[in-house]
Amino acid sequence: MIWLIGCKGMLGSEVASQLTEKKLHWVGTGSEVDITNPNALENFVKSTETENYFSAHARENPQDRRIKWIINCSAYTAVDRAEDEPEKAKAVNTDGTLNIARTARNHSAKLIHISTDYVFNGSGKVPYTEDMQKAPTGVYGRTKSDGEDAIMSAMTQYYILRTAWLYGFNGSNFVYTMTKLLNSKDEIKVVADQFGTPTLTCSLAAAIIRIIEKSKNATNFFGKNSAPAFGIYNFTDEGETTWFDFANEINALGKKYGRITHNCGINACTTEEFVAKAKRPAYSVLDKSKITDELKIKIPSWQKNLDLFMRDPRFSV
Repeated sequence: MIWLIGCKGMLGSEVASQLTEKKLHWVGTGSEVDITNPNALENFVKSTETENYFSAHARENPQDRRIKWIINCSAYTAVDRAEDEPEKAKAVNTDGTLNIARTARNHSAKLIHISTDYVFNGSGKVPYTEDMQKAPTGVYGRTKSDGEDAIMSAMTQYYILRTAWLYGFNGSNFVYTMTKLLNSKDEIKVVADQFGTPTLTCSLAAAIIRIIEKSKNATNFFGKNSAPAFGIYNFTDEGETTWFDFANEINALGKKYGRITHNCGINACTTEEFVAKAKRPAYSVLDKSKITDELKIKIPSWQKNLDLFMRDPRFSV
């Protein structure tokens, strides 16, 4: 059984959809199970013994009721608001993550946890590898970095996936925001000196499920364990761009697929011109060679995935 925490969020809803499509046994929770309360997590694990959560298969096979995987898609992600609400950010991103890790450990479950490029300060010039020194600059990044450390101190059977510039069908994101602005404004400014990689939730969700499936079928023909090694992995779509170039691609594809019907000028600006409470990484491209080697996957380019997103029937501004 897989427990998906944060199942109603932008990433969680996509993971839920793919788990269902793959016919994997899972149960999802949102705010009704408070991750900042260790007892709430423990009580939920105990409650999964009831038949109400399960398919006929699980009811007939009680061993499948035990939670073997926890996927944590919950997070405090309001980067600027976190500067004013550091305790709230810490409660979810650090303390809540530690509670989840301890719950996973106590029940011998493996954990997949989603982290962020914000654990780095963005001063680099080459893609960040998993073992580079962390140096978060704001409350959001620090609480997520501390959440990673909490997992590593609490358990050994974990996968921490760092991602960046995430967007998807269910929830607010840069693509939807730009589409609205480009349809309603005559001119906008977009930052052109921050570099990163847009990442479609479908792509990240597929990688999460790939980890579970590879672990489930870990023993190969020669008896060798081929499960992905536990640890930290970077995952984004391929390539790199700026927010300015990302916005221009959204505009071009939006017009191609009829999502954008208005002519709006897109002007480049610097980070200094775009006032924000929290400092953004100037360069947050992540090296993905570790996860592509481990999972034997080819990650689509951010341009290809953006094209798929813009023409998908689920696209809804």
